[in-house]
Amino acid sequence: MRTHQLRMLAGKIAAVVSEMNDAQRRMTVLRTAPDRYLTNPGEAPATYAEFLARTSGPLLREPSARHRARLAPRG
Repeated sequence: MRTHQLRMLAGKIAAVVSEMNDAQRRMTVLRTAPDRYLTNPGEAPATYAEFLARTSGPLLREPSARHRARLAPRG
């Protein structure tokens, strides 16, 4: 019984660390995005080259709802 509780605790800790890692990675991408350093980031790009420059950074794919539900801790 004690081993089961330790495994559950280790799983919860691993889930928290994984979520924090994902959040940190996402914040890094958002902080280094070219749009952050524009004078008017909400404005559409003036040229095609500017559009390509804005979207050239790494794009993170958000996991699907089904995948997030599978990873969510139960209980």
